[in-house]
Amino acid sequence: MQDNSRGAEAYIMSDENRSPGIQSISRAVSILRCFSENPELGLAEISRKVGLHRSTTAGIVNTLKAEGLLDQNEVTGKLRLGLGLFSLANQVRYGFKDICEPYLYKLLDFTSETVNLALLDKTEVVYIGKKESTHSVYISTSIGARLPVYCTAMGKAILAFMDRKKAEALIDMSDLAPLTENTIIEKKKLLAAMDKIYREGVAYDFEEFTKGIVCVASPLYYTKGDPIGAISVSGPIVRMGGKQLGSIAQAVKDTAAEICEELSFYA
Repeated sequence: MQDNSRGAEAYIMSDENRSPGIQSISRAVSILRCFSENPELGLAEISRKVGLHRSTTAGIVNTLKAEGLLDQNEVTGKLRLGLGLFSLANQVRYGFKDICEPYLYKLLDFTSETVNLALLDKTEVVYIGKKESTHSVYISTSIGARLPVYCTAMGKAILAFMDRKKAEALIDMSDLAPLTENTIIEKKKLLAAMDKIYREGVAYDFEEFTKGIVCVASPLYYTKGDPIGAISVSGPIVRMGGKQLGSIAQAVKDTAAEICEELSFYA
């Protein structure tokens, strides 16, 4: 009977039929590839998958964490791919941001309002893309900005479509500070809002983060797991109130669905 106890360790070792490689790099790559079908893994799970001793795995994992290629979920304690990988992936032709780019322009053309793209990072959304409004007065967002999940449309859209226990844990980790008089700071009300967002497919920020500003968002995800980010349109309430908001919300929802369909080819 064949001995498979060494698992992936045997695979990454050089043999007579393979070109020699750097073992430590091969092992690190094998660890990163473990997450292709699993968004989060514990150290013991990774160790089993790659066939390495737990202490060896821990050393490589800690190095990958230090380099930003792996991240640790503070709620579950499990490991997941880090934003450092996203930064590298964006240099690839079919990186996440590249896939979304034409859709951002499409939304901008339709709404004439600021379009935003963000990824989830713990209890915050990180802005990684934007297209500024064509109006003389517009909402200025900056790439790399971090905003809380509980009071932003993109954050709430992600929370509503992720595993409920994880969403509750992220809410518990947030300070729930009232940024305006419209900010929802009660967990029970936030969870009720999550249910409504899940049913409608869009999330709103009615002056919850900034007075005078409205934002509408929908989640983005691959075919499996929780949302990885969101897309949104934001603008002054004087332009995004009433009937305009309904058509913008539908455009955001439809655009997010198109992006998700394309992302599914790369899952």
